[in-house]
Amino acid sequence: MSPTVFRKAGYRFFFISREEERMHVHVVSADGEAKFWLKPNIELARNYRYPVPQLRYIKALIEEQYDELTGAWRGYFRR
Repeated sequence: MSPTVFRKAGYRFFFISREEERMHVHVVSADGEAKFWLKPNIELARNYRYPVPQLRYIKALIEEQYDELTGAWRGYFRR
């Protein structure tokens, strides 16, 4: 199961159930896919096909929605 937290600018931000315990988010679009750690800092974990400028933009979107992402993570994985 992969619950979507939000969509913005052609990107889907989601979690993969039971993947691992460290807080993170997956991002996918027509251009590629990436995984970012949310804790202890927002940091790129994996990248598939996104160029560096696009990764910076995605990270900025994560920073803007950080509270929503971490709240959704806690709500989903602590149920």
